[in-house]
This record gives sequence, C-alpha cells and structure tokens, in this order.
Amino acid sequence: MPDLTSIPDLGSGLLDVAVRSAVVYLFLVIALRVGGKREVGQLTTPDLVVLLVVANGVQNAMVGTNSTLLGGIVSTVVILVIARLIQVAVSRSSWFQRAFIGEPRILVVDGTVDDRAMHEEEIGEEELAAALREHGIESVDEVHLAVLEVDGSISVISVDPQKPITDSHGPHRAGRLPRGRRIGRRSLAKA
Repeated sequence: MPDLTSIPDLGSGLLDVAVRSAVVYLFLVIALRVGGKREVGQLTTPDLVVLLVVANGVQNAMVGTNSTLLGGIVSTVVILVIARLIQVAVSRSSWFQRAFIGEPRILVVDGTVDDRAMHEEEIGEEELAAALREHGIESVDEVHLAVLEVDGSISVISVDPQKPITDSHGPHRAGRLPRGRRIGRRSLAKA
C-alpha cells in the first residue's frame, strides 16, 4: 500500500489555491454524484451536519495557509468557472448530463413497487409512503407512476385503481420506461 504521507502537497500561492480549489470542487461533485440522489434531496439533521463538516473540512484543503482576500477570491472564481463549464457541458451533452446530474428512476408503476430500484436508490418503504401521503395518496395501489427525481424528490402521479393504464407500448413494468430503456444511476455501469 502506498505511503500517502509522501504525496507532494501544493503550496499556498495563488496558482496553488486555484489548483487546490479545482481539485476539491471536482472531488465533491463526484462524491455527491456517487452518493446518490438522496444526498442532494431533502436534508435530514445528520445530512445537514455532514454538509457543514465537509464544508469546514475542505476549506483548508482549498486555500492552504493562504488566508488573504485575494486567495479567497481566486478560490471562489475557480469554483464558479468550473461550475459554469459543467453547466454548459451538461446542457450540450447527454453523456455529461447523465454523468454529472443523473437521470430519474422509476420506483412504482401502476401500483407495482420496483423493489430493486428502491433498494439500489436506498429508499425505504416508509419514505415512499411519506411521499405518497404528501401527494394525497393513501396506498401504493393508487399510484400510476412514482419517480425518484434527480434532485432527490419523489414525484407521484395518481390513477384510478379500477382503470388499468396501458398505451401504445403496452402495459408498463416497474423500473422500465415504455421504450424498454432503463434509467437511473446504476444503468450507466451496465451500459
């Protein structure tokens, strides 16, 4: 195993602050993306504490010992420029959009819960039930479609349970789009 203490450290000059800030920003974007949609959705108390501790922990990694006003400005400008570049790339490339933003994940179709999607996205039954209640739905049987959105929220479309939903593509199956194309963060690894 390599000795991590022998990795050369950057100094605290302005160019070093710019490089440090870029590395930390990209690391956090990737870490939160890998962490899943729940990490960016509604924050629980432990999630908020993690966010605050991470913010405090990476501050010194970005600026080192440079506590000057110009050092803080350089760090901020680098982060804003990288964020804008990612935003442009996401708007122009579906690959970047899937990689950096993700895709919605179907959790329920026509009253059928996709247990695999729920497990992979780390959504518990109680969390799904709470989302249904927020949309005025008492039972999963009343759900036409429930989707975990890329922002971590769960969108729910209700349906009359007496009327089965079909379209030109045939009946829907939980976890599948009508075209048969699977969505979600795990689909990238299998593609």
